[in-house]
Amino acid sequence: MKQLRAWGNDLMVFLFPLETDRWLTVLRIGLGLQLAVYTLFLKNDWHYLFAGTAKGLVSRELGEAITSLDSPFIPKLGWLVVLGGHIGVGEEMVLSVAWAGLLCAGCFLLLGLFCRPAAIIAWFLHLCAAESGGLLAYGADNLMTMGLFYLMLSPLPDRYSLDQCLVNREPKDPQLLGFWQRVLQLHLCIVYFIGGLAKCLGSGWWDGSNLWRALTRPPFNVISPDILIRFKYVLPVLGISICLLEVGYVIFIWMKKTRLVWLVGILGMHIAIGLTMGMYLFALVMIVLNLAAFGVDSGVLFLRHRQRETTDYTDYTDGTDKEAQA
Repeated sequence: MKQLRAWGNDLMVFLFPLETDRWLTVLRIGLGLQLAVYTLFLKNDWHYLFAGTAKGLVSRELGEAITSLDSPFIPKLGWLVVLGGHIGVGEEMVLSVAWAGLLCAGCFLLLGLFCRPAAIIAWFLHLCAAESGGLLAYGADNLMTMGLFYLMLSPLPDRYSLDQCLVNREPKDPQLLGFWQRVLQLHLCIVYFIGGLAKCLGSGWWDGSNLWRALTRPPFNVISPDILIRFKYVLPVLGISICLLEVGYVIFIWMKKTRLVWLVGILGMHIAIGLTMGMYLFALVMIVLNLAAFGVDSGVLFLRHRQRETTDYTDYTDGTDKEAQA
């Protein structure tokens, strides 16, 4: 019985560690930047991508019909178009308002102004866009929705936001902050482990052929095939390294001695993906999520001495040391 109680206490300590809100600042600013870049990137093609039948690249109704097969309760831009029709607003105007709403939400998150409403609106509108354009969406959209979901539920505002400067609120519960960071950490571990395991099961990543196909397939063929042929012997090494990085993430990212090395390796991998394949939004959102989850504690961000960190925790725990409470 005592052993079970001890395990239960250890689980609670793991799930509810004492944390400051610096990781939340990184997540808010990073996702605000991601959202602003996303909307500006799609500015000229927004209506073309999400217009209805005979107006867009792929009919929005087709994407929404496929989404409805999973669940009819998933938010879609069609909901907003129908609502706009009831009040006399056309489809084009509704799509323009949705685009402007996403951009404004991203800017508000960057500034830390109206953090909670901005996070909710950003999550809802981005989910609508991602589900309505399901045939054109890819991993970056799902990861953006995931990050915005956690941001929406996290104890906003953080101390670096304008909301905190304008309204001097009480410090957030450090255990609640720790819980939501822990959920994000565990989610990333699952994402990398499943992705890495899938890569390891086939031979394409071990011999470099999958990496070759990924780098030569339009529109991701940023690097000339001549260069790839010249360095073809490096591809198997890179493929194996990617497999080991992703599968080992679930173990080595938790160890203090290997966390920084593994985090730098993962960040380098995503930077390389962005530069060599042109997948800038995917690279950016993965960098933001990793920095928020593990970058603050590893020393990649907020480089400070231990004395300064102790001061930060003292502000949150009324003079009690973080490790003593844990």
